[in-house]
Amino acid sequence: MLLCGCVLLLLGSTLAHPMDEVSLDTEWENWKTTHNKEYNGLDEEGIRRAIWEKNMRMIEAHNQEAALGMHSYELGMNNLGDMTSEEVAEKMMGLQVPLNRDRGNTFVPDNTVERLPKSIDYRRKGMVTPVKNQGSCGSCWAFSSVGALEGQLMKTTGKLVDLSPQNLVDCVTENNGCGGGYMTNAFNYVRDNQGIDSEAAYPYIGQDETCAYNVSGMTASCRGYKEIPEGNERALTVAVAKVGPVSVGIDATLSTFQFYQKGVYYDRNCNKDDINHAVLAVGYGVTPKGKKYWIVKNSWSESWGNKGYILMARNRGNLCGIANLASYPIM
Repeated sequence: MLLCGCVLLLLGSTLAHPMDEVSLDTEWENWKTTHNKEYNGLDEEGIRRAIWEKNMRMIEAHNQEAALGMHSYELGMNNLGDMTSEEVAEKMMGLQVPLNRDRGNTFVPDNTVERLPKSIDYRRKGMVTPVKNQGSCGSCWAFSSVGALEGQLMKTTGKLVDLSPQNLVDCVTENNGCGGGYMTNAFNYVRDNQGIDSEAAYPYIGQDETCAYNVSGMTASCRGYKEIPEGNERALTVAVAKVGPVSVGIDATLSTFQFYQKGVYYDRNCNKDDINHAVLAVGYGVTPKGKKYWIVKNSWSESWGNKGYILMARNRGNLCGIANLASYPIM
């Protein structure tokens, strides 16, 4: 009853003291400058300002609830502030769920192995390249794929090299480029093509182009892939601990994901049966208060999340379906 009273009191004060229009004007101008936003006339800016303002109010309300202990994470305004969740889903998510999965390539965790480490972070092991920005291209699957390939390349050769998502966008015919795709198709391409170019040799453009792969820029190859048993977070934990960064698919359609900033993300409305965005699991851990989490690298720039990363709740009912479509390449 005490908590309910606090919430009602807080909501009442928020309604009594709405965000000041003058401060909103200042914040809007600062936000446009920070993220280099320009619009075609006052009409478009008015629409974008209204969306941004709605998002600002949602963020403020959530953080007030988080301060009362109602959420384990906080939100913050970022580079996606003038977009609706529907627009983000349309422009920046492109994971296409395969109709059939190759059950012969399933990763089988050895339950007799020694105890897994309590936490692991491959960023600290030098196996993760800097966060990228896919832009308005549904190429998340390509960034997730190269992230897993980069990790294995470092593990096997000792060299951390940015690989080319554009190579995959243009050349993986089983996928649809900026229209979406799936990671195992990318791994198959790298295997059959006998390699993938580096980012330096085949730079990212963020739109569909004619395949321009050149063997002279070939930097990595793979022999195939393994898929994690569907929905099995224990198997995913073993794979991350024993193999390295793993490509995963999640539901990223909620506004709470769009504006995540810090803490352990848990939103019970996240749909584990609707996987639509590809990201990279680069480790896992436990907070001092005992909350288990995945360390997830996104491809929406360092302006998103916590410098491009999100901590997602682990072992809480396969949150957002993180273990449903997980795979990694075999070097």
